[in-house]
Parts: sequence; C-alpha cells; structure tokens
Amino acid sequence: MHAMSGEITDNRGRGEASWRWPSVHPEGRKFALIAAGATAIFGVLGWSLLAWPLGALVLGILAFFRDPVRVTPQGDKLIVAPADGLVTLIQKMPPPAELSTEVGGAPGLGDSPVTRVSIFMSVFDVHINRAPISGSVKRVNYIPGKFLNADLDKASEENERQHFLIERVDGTRIGFTQIAGLVARRIIPFVKAGDTVVAGQRIGLIRFGSRVDVYLPAGTEPAVLKGQKVVAGETVLAWIGDAPMIEGVQQ
Repeated sequence: MHAMSGEITDNRGRGEASWRWPSVHPEGRKFALIAAGATAIFGVLGWSLLAWPLGALVLGILAFFRDPVRVTPQGDKLIVAPADGLVTLIQKMPPPAELSTEVGGAPGLGDSPVTRVSIFMSVFDVHINRAPISGSVKRVNYIPGKFLNADLDKASEENERQHFLIERVDGTRIGFTQIAGLVARRIIPFVKAGDTVVAGQRIGLIRFGSRVDVYLPAGTEPAVLKGQKVVAGETVLAWIGDAPMIEGVQQ
C-alpha cells in the first residue's frame, strides 16, 4: 500500500513544508454558522452580553473541528496513532467481543489478551481520527451507550462507542474503538466495511471529549509511553512484531 496522493517528504530534506491554517471539517461548519448567525442577531439587537460569548463560541467550534494536514511516516511494520491526545492506559487484555469474534465467516482478533493503548482526547485536541495501518476495513460496529468520563477504564464497555477492524494484505489485523466521553453525543464514521484505507487516512470523528483504544497485534508492544502526547497520523504507536521495553521520565 502506498500513501494517498499528496506532497512526499523524507528525513533527508526532500519536499516542501510550511505552516498553514488548518481547514475546518464540514461537520463543524454548520455549528459555527448557527452560532455566528445568533451572534449577528444579538449584535444587531444590541445585546452585547450575549453576542460576545457567542462570538467566542464560534471561534471555539472552529478550533474544535479543525482538520490539519498530517505527514504520515511510511513503512511495512509501522502502526501510527489513530488519535491526538494523551496516552492514559496501556494494558494487557482481551479485545471486546465486537472485535474478537468471527462475524459472517470473517475472523476477528481472537480472545487472547493483547496490548491495548488508550488515547484520551480533551476538547483542545483535534478530534478527526485516522487509520493506524493500511488495509481493508473488515467491520465498523456502532454501539449506543452511556456518557461516562472517557478517561475511566469502564468507559470502554459502557459508553457509546464504535469499533473498527482493519486487515492488512498479509493478514495482520488491528482493531480500534472510538469511545464517546462526557459531552460527546455522536460518533461519525467516514468509512464502511469493505473500504480500503491507507495509514493516516481520516476514518471518523467524535464530537467533543473522548477516547480511542487501539488493540495491537500479538507480540507487538507500543513504542509510546503512558503519559505521552501523540499525534494522529504522525506518531509511530508501534512496530508490528516488535516488543521493546521503553522507560520514560516525567519532567
């Protein structure tokens, strides 16, 4: 699999790079327009006490739904982070039933414990999620649920969530789950079962604070640390088949 069309860069200076304003995802534009319309109405009526907070809300909405360009590293063994945010949990555990079991003859991840990496997204993080590997989308499974704090471990079993299973051409499968948080009320997929994706491709978003769990293949350990900030589509989360022991220091 190759990267989607775009500027090619490398670690030896090839390519062009410059700062640019991030675009705003269409999902957020309608909310910004509604808030901007209300701001204009209250401004015309002279109700500045309402107009100013609504104006600030417009900027907040635009910032929340920002969709920056990312540079995704390429490599057969690379797994990239599917979400921006803080690595809050790294645990050995069986994948959820929606990812572990066979469905319609298509195998799942199995029920043996694997390493799960949980990435918590605050309202200040980009909420566009990206594919961690290239391959075929084998399932997209939405589960309605509660809206507990997404940082809690039990949120992975009780909250509104959406499971993805992607299989590489060599048969390696990775599952990951979008989990709604306290304020999130909708998880939106951009892909469906049967689609082919490339690593770093946009696959969905979660409105407002939330979390993404990634279930690494057996024999693979993360290349990130608990407490580390990761960037969707850019940070290397793991190398398939590698299990390094990495320690970090908070400072």
